[in-house]
Amino acid sequence: MAEQVEEPSVRPSDPWRGPKFLTTKHNGSHTWQVIAGSATLGLAVAAGAVLAAGPWDNGQRKAERALAAAADRTGGAHHGRTTPEGPRPAPSAPAVLPALTAAEAAQDPAGLRAALTPLVDAPGLGKKLAASVVDTATGEQLYGHGATTPMTPASTIKIATTTAALSVLGPDHRIATTAALSPDSRTLTLVGGGDPTLAKADLRAMAAEAADALREDGEDGEDPAGPVRLTYDVSRYTGPELHPISPNENIAPVTALMIDEGRLDGSDRGPADRTDDPAGDAARAFAEALEKAGVQVTGAPREARAADEARTVATHRSAPLSALAERTLTNSDNDIAEALARQTAIAKGEKASFAGARRAVTNELKKLQLPVGGAHFADGSGLDRKDRVTPALLTALLARAADPDRPGLRPVLTGLPIAGFSGTLDGRYERDAAGTGLVRAKTGTLRGVNSLAGTVVDRQGRLLAFAFLASGSTSAAGAEPALDALATALAGV
Repeated sequence: MAEQVEEPSVRPSDPWRGPKFLTTKHNGSHTWQVIAGSATLGLAVAAGAVLAAGPWDNGQRKAERALAAAADRTGGAHHGRTTPEGPRPAPSAPAVLPALTAAEAAQDPAGLRAALTPLVDAPGLGKKLAASVVDTATGEQLYGHGATTPMTPASTIKIATTTAALSVLGPDHRIATTAALSPDSRTLTLVGGGDPTLAKADLRAMAAEAADALREDGEDGEDPAGPVRLTYDVSRYTGPELHPISPNENIAPVTALMIDEGRLDGSDRGPADRTDDPAGDAARAFAEALEKAGVQVTGAPREARAADEARTVATHRSAPLSALAERTLTNSDNDIAEALARQTAIAKGEKASFAGARRAVTNELKKLQLPVGGAHFADGSGLDRKDRVTPALLTALLARAADPDRPGLRPVLTGLPIAGFSGTLDGRYERDAAGTGLVRAKTGTLRGVNSLAGTVVDRQGRLLAFAFLASGSTSAAGAEPALDALATALAGV
């Protein structure tokens, strides 16, 4: 039987920016102030913005992009627009509130315990709950309930996967798919780089590039030099292609070459029927595109490595890693998550396999000085029940992503679904619920496992990171409201 996992929303990707921060120094340490208005006004503005802003592009409103382009102020990372030097920064919000005093900045752990204690024993949470709440400005744990207990995280492990990838590769990294032509111009090889978002339109553009290169090799410069054999190279990844739960509608075979995440129904998120030969399908689609571009392809595509002396004649690059990380978190995209884990492995000098990705992610989180004790990254998506993380690790990851000295990790925060508005939290909160628009969190669901990890702004304007991991629940319908109540309670302390 297939694992029970969350079904990502079919709504557009996360429309909201991350919270805006102001920093001041008190005795050499940063005290963060989160710019926050009243919840009621914020929700009204938010709802209006969703309706008025118009089309979506890479998780951001095109209207926002136009506004940012016209503005002259600079600030946090902007993941939709690029320049030759990389993505341009987005305008920063001006200061609208005075800095918190040291007394105001001090959170009251007793108040947190009083708010959360009645909720941690909710029957819907099942047999076991582990929890952690930290102040992202100081890293101080304000509440712990088995915070160092390794638990099955389900999809909240994607917070670790995306953090490691962004840390190693940087937010501007793009995954390349190439076409390489043999020295005799008789064999063209489609070389997979590991981009699961590659689309048929991208292959058509690559085919046009390749056709131009072949024409240049021709005697008259107009017709292709002759028919070509087409091969495809998936050697960038090693180890088994099938995830331990596969075949499964929640993930395609993990291969370095595929189009549209191996989906067969035209969808771009959520469960879907998947091909059992994603690389072969991509190669056949490329062959068709080559024929339409005027290149004769002889025979059926076959798997083979590109020759060492082959030259690249076409290249497609994925969206920036910042956008891929946001999409992974917002829609709980398992295919991109596994791709990011393998990209991390390659960058760290490990084999691009499940085992290599586990070593690479673990080592990178150690490098970030995060508490990885008890953690086990069996995969990058959280579909494997052998995965283990502690709530303390998840909150430490979120706090590290909020560190103003690490702007490259900010997509971990901006990609989190927003309660009642986006991604896997779109339908979890009623529009008039207390946590709607205030809670940003990654969800996780397997049979008997439910988790929620993210951020929330408390009543005094502090950004809190939280992680609630439950196991032994009888149904997601009972566990999810209980988890949502815990997160909502933090907004009221």
